[in-house]
Amino acid sequence: SASNLMVIIKLAVIFLVIVLGAYYVQPQNWSPFAPNGVTGILKGVSAVFFAYIGFDAISTTAEECKDAQRDLPRGMIYSLIICTILYVLLALVLTGMVHYTKLNVGDPLALIFEARGLKWISGIVAVSAIIATASVLLVFQLGQPRIWMSMSRDGLLPKIFSKLHPVYKTPSFSTILTGCLVAIPALFLNLDVVLALTSIGTLFAFVLVCGGVLVLQKQANKPASRFKVPFVNGKYIVPVLFIIAVAIVTYSAPAHFRNIFSKEGFPMLLFWFVAAMVSIFSFKNSFSLIPVLGLISCFYLMAQESYTNWLRFLIWLGVGLVVYFTYGFRKSKLALNTV
Repeated sequence: SASNLMVIIKLAVIFLVIVLGAYYVQPQNWSPFAPNGVTGILKGVSAVFFAYIGFDAISTTAEECKDAQRDLPRGMIYSLIICTILYVLLALVLTGMVHYTKLNVGDPLALIFEARGLKWISGIVAVSAIIATASVLLVFQLGQPRIWMSMSRDGLLPKIFSKLHPVYKTPSFSTILTGCLVAIPALFLNLDVVLALTSIGTLFAFVLVCGGVLVLQKQANKPASRFKVPFVNGKYIVPVLFIIAVAIVTYSAPAHFRNIFSKEGFPMLLFWFVAAMVSIFSFKNSFSLIPVLGLISCFYLMAQESYTNWLRFLIWLGVGLVVYFTYGFRKSKLALNTV
């Protein structure tokens, strides 16, 4: 298929860049290795988290898998491992070929090879970037419509969102609407704004997933699955870790808890509140440690986002809540079953 061909081309170019770029690496460019410290690393992680968008889209194809309970967890885990390895290798090559301060451009891969006189590689990278963009758009067009289709079947959205094409048996209305809602704003919005909002939105989605695992943990009639999250009782571990974190921050950065009461410190204030609540509920309900750590770490990365990005996110979230409380809350099959 076209998607498989584009992925093969992307991987071939990535391997070419890594192998060829390794020859031009200058180790002195890695000194100092982390010039902005741990804080800078965490801020960078929250800013580029959108790079991991896509692995979760695998879960939306459950109906089209022969053995979804076996294949989907494996597919998501394998894709995460492969992508992480490739990202690390690319980052090492990029920062090894030129100093990191020179990479603040729109096309760093093309830039570094052009600076080395390898313009033919630069051209290949530029063309592959277009192909990569097209393949990513295909992934979004695959995943988001199926999410809306599933929500529609659950009663959270109107039935038209789950309407299937008579020939291709795909959610046609949801697919067309997804394309319009992605393409039209992209024409007018600043790229940095789009990426920042994408990162915080994705992190919040992962927070909800971790919270969902904790909710399922307490359900007696939870659906059967062959994939099990290892259970580590966080009853005492989570509160102790929270107390240790507060103590370390208080000792190493005494002004931290004073600064979080400012406007710019609001995201971090919200993080500490959520972390405290999670610690209390973990002690009360003996929550599993792994999803708790996932929830807290994702929310911490959200707290690294700027105050203005949080405002955009809250507006976005508000729109979703309006849709839910004006339509989905009354129509939800889950709500009707619990009445």
